[in-house]
Amino acid sequence: MKIDKKRFKKTFPYLAEEMGSKASRIEIAGVRSNVTPDEKATSSIYDGYEPDVIDFLRRCDNEEQAKEIIRYLERKKEITPSHAAKLRKQLREKGVRSFGTKKEEDYYLKKAGL
Repeated sequence: MKIDKKRFKKTFPYLAEEMGSKASRIEIAGVRSNVTPDEKATSSIYDGYEPDVIDFLRRCDNEEQAKEIIRYLERKKEITPSHAAKLRKQLREKGVRSFGTKKEEDYYLKKAGL
């Protein structure tokens, strides 16, 4: 649809003002258009991935943090009370590292090779 500037300003005065001001401009430093197939595959490895309770527990440094995670997820009804009880039992009997090695900062980015 074509529209002249005068009519546009009359019909959409605030939008025209915003588009004309320098305050709403965003500088784009660069655009990548030549992404290799390997880069596409690695960057999308975790697309749509939803971490579960074990993923969160693997980020804990100690038992108290793990207990807090379990309480929170149970309260939010993201895990059932029976599942929470099993997790607490495992935590009490085997410790926080029984859920797996610690997931450090940027775990998923490093795993995806980014």
